[in-house]
Amino acid sequence: MSYPVLLTLHLFAAVAFAGTVFFEVVMLEGVRRHVPREAMRIMESAIGTRARRVVPWILLVLYGAGLGLAWQHRAALAQPLASGFGLLLGLKIVLAASVFGHFLTAMALQRRGRLNARNSRRIHISVFGHVVLILLLAKAMFYLHW
Repeated sequence: MSYPVLLTLHLFAAVAFAGTVFFEVVMLEGVRRHVPREAMRIMESAIGTRARRVVPWILLVLYGAGLGLAWQHRAALAQPLASGFGLLLGLKIVLAASVFGHFLTAMALQRRGRLNARNSRRIHISVFGHVVLILLLAKAMFYLHW
């Protein structure tokens, strides 16, 4: 697959994933205190059901295209300390792997019936922080040089 196609798929999937995480962490938390507890529980359940259907496909495209893009930059990744681009891309990949680990952890907790509100909130906040750092690194890779 060509680089521009991979880049476009990766970008759209990143926007969808980052937007989903932003919505859950920033928007829903801001609404929580204005909505009755039972209504919020129903809304979160409905959003969670929809997210469990859509997000795995978004992640498949995001990580699949990301692997294709990383392959294109394998020379920089082979010696990540040799360039700013390689180092920042390597850090971005480590953070992306951590996000994937968070996703797997959430799925495992869900299957075991242990994904309570506190665990879910902690995972979402951590993923949100990772996503913000990944977005900053994605831009910095092309503008910071040393």
